[in-house]
Amino acid sequence: MVVGAAVAASACAPAEAAAGGAAAPPAVVEAPASPSADPSATPAAEPAAAPQLAAPSSSSEPAAQPAAQPAAEVAAPQVLRPGDRGPAVLALQQRLSDLGYWLGAPDGSYGDLTSQAVMALQGAADLRRDGLVGPAVLAALDSGVRPSATTSTGRATEVDRERGLVLFVLDGQVQLVLHTSTGTFQRYTHDGRSYLADTPAGTFRVTRAVDGWREGDLGRLYRPRYFHPDGIAVHGYGSVPAHPASHGCARVSLPAMDLVWQRDLMPVGSTVVVR
Repeated sequence: MVVGAAVAASACAPAEAAAGGAAAPPAVVEAPASPSADPSATPAAEPAAAPQLAAPSSSSEPAAQPAAQPAAEVAAPQVLRPGDRGPAVLALQQRLSDLGYWLGAPDGSYGDLTSQAVMALQGAADLRRDGLVGPAVLAALDSGVRPSATTSTGRATEVDRERGLVLFVLDGQVQLVLHTSTGTFQRYTHDGRSYLADTPAGTFRVTRAVDGWREGDLGRLYRPRYFHPDGIAVHGYGSVPAHPASHGCARVSLPAMDLVWQRDLMPVGSTVVVR
């Protein structure tokens, strides 16, 4: 299913050509209110209260190491990491959800969506994005770190390239936060031509949405929502690392993109701000 107007060829995903070689505009149709989505993307109800997370007590810390010992051997251990399970993970998930960092339904299992939410918090707190929970992340949770919107009216999507964030905003209030991987700003070659893998800054509008996988010249895009005349979109992808890795689009996880469609968080015609 395609919603909106056609887009020009781009580094992210060139427009398809119709039979006979000429580019044809896609059909303009209404987006379904609740398109088919991965069940894992169904958001959980907001928990009533968030259990408190705390860093380990300083009294349990080991004694100082000799000065000659390498720094790596004396670094503070991580508190929580992918693969962990239990009440502490559930408390982490509930607190992240309360702050608007989406991770699906809290279940006490530290999987990829929890890691994505932790990286979003780390980006908002100007911490190193690694998806691991240590004292600095716990402090950010305790202080309730949330990114702020730059738009004040209507529905908008804001992409913060430096912090690796996508914010979904309604009338100036941040509703949900996702981790994203944007353009590398490095040169690459395609069909003998050189391009810059950039995610351009500016204010745009969502012009088109494709419900399903789309085969682009540089790879596959999941349920893309296009906002830039060069064909740049927010879309789902199997890999959303902690660093910029795309040809220009803003990648989010596949379940997160299902959520975008389920809640219609980026309606055609709505504002997109890239900064």
